[in-house]
Amino acid sequence: MSIDTLQDRAEQVLLDAGIMPVLTVDSVDQGLRMADALAEGGLKVLELTLRTPAALPALAAMKKARPDILIGAGTILSTEQITASIDLGADFLVTPGTPAPIAEALARAPVPAVPGAATPTEFLALMALGFRVCKLFPSNAVGGLAMVKGLAGPLAELRICANGGINESSAADYLAEPNVVAVGGSWMLPKAWLAAGDWDKVRDSAAKAAAIAAAARKA
Repeated sequence: MSIDTLQDRAEQVLLDAGIMPVLTVDSVDQGLRMADALAEGGLKVLELTLRTPAALPALAAMKKARPDILIGAGTILSTEQITASIDLGADFLVTPGTPAPIAEALARAPVPAVPGAATPTEFLALMALGFRVCKLFPSNAVGGLAMVKGLAGPLAELRICANGGINESSAADYLAEPNVVAVGGSWMLPKAWLAAGDWDKVRDSAAKAAAIAAAARKA
């Protein structure tokens, strides 16, 4: 499948999602419970970060238990993680930043990729490889909405998934920008709720996020 086709797929997945929860899991069971609560709230496109030893086992378990959920493997930092994620069924791949070796491996991958960047120069390098759907990270730290608006003119083809410092109160402002296809965040998964097993709160927060995304699609 060509990178153009895979980028079309990445764009559609993110547009349909609007808001993509970012998960960091301590155990497989926790990951499954997160996925269930988020899906019950209406969020079924997730980014599972590969920041913990439980992440890859959780990816495999979540794909088996919830085939209705699209799971992106995130915080990919190596080509080995690309291979492992694809082998375990990741639906797409996400990076926080994208040095050349990883960018080239993502361009060859058989699943959609959303490579991360923080500057126009980095985005241009990714676009030269065929990527036009990219992650702006860390969004707030590199200018937030001002950065998004600044990129829209010179990089008119670029479609952005903004991530980093975005929360329930700012998500709609990002989604209102025409070059933003989705935002990512973990505000619906605060550590206190996870530690207490307050899955109803996760579900309710996810439902609020899903409503924000739905309103943005109608605007």
